[in-house]
Amino acid sequence: MPEFPIRKIAVLTEEIFHDGGPAPKEPRRRAAALALVKNPFAGRYVEDLQSAMDDLKPLGLMLADRLIAALGGDVRQIDGYGKGAIVGSAGELEHGALWHVPGGYAMRERLGDAKAIVPSAKKVGAFGAKLDVPLGHINAAYVRSHFDAMEVGVSDGPRPDEILFCLAMTCGPRIHDRMGGLAAKDIKAWDGLR
Repeated sequence: MPEFPIRKIAVLTEEIFHDGGPAPKEPRRRAAALALVKNPFAGRYVEDLQSAMDDLKPLGLMLADRLIAALGGDVRQIDGYGKGAIVGSAGELEHGALWHVPGGYAMRERLGDAKAIVPSAKKVGAFGAKLDVPLGHINAAYVRSHFDAMEVGVSDGPRPDEILFCLAMTCGPRIHDRMGGLAAKDIKAWDGLR
C-alpha cells in the first residue's frame, strides 16, 4: 500500500464583486483546496497504479470538507466544481491521474451525488508551477454560465518527488454570464452529461 504523506495544505478563497460591469446582488465565490504530498512512485516506473487511488480517498474527502467549510458550510450554495494535479518533475503525468476517483467522487459524495463529470486538468511541473483548474456546473456539463477556470499553485512545490492535488468549488455563475445555452434553473434529472 503506497503512502502519500502530506507536507502542506492550502485553501484559497475568492469573492468576485464585479468583472467590469454592474455588481451582482451577491458576489461569486470560488475556493480551492490544495495538498502537497509525497509521490511514492517518483523516479521509477510502476505498472499497477490503480490500487493507489483507494489510498487517496481520505485526502479527497478531507479537501472536499475544507472547501465546503471555506464556502460557508451550506452545500446547497455550491454549484460548480473541478479538480487538478501537478506532478513534480521526478514523476509522470499518469501519477496525476490517480486523483480522478478520490478527488471527483469525494466532491460528489459531499455535495449529494452531483451528476456532471468533474472537469479535470493535470500536468508535470517544476517548483512553483501553476495550473488552471477547469470548473463546471455540478449537475450538467453544458451549463455555459459555469464554464470557468481557477489558477492554483504554491510557491514551494511541487518538489520533484511530490504531487500537488487540488479540488475546487464555486457558488454561482460567472459574474456577467450572458452566453445562453442550458440555464442552471432548467437542468432536468438526466442532464448530467448534457
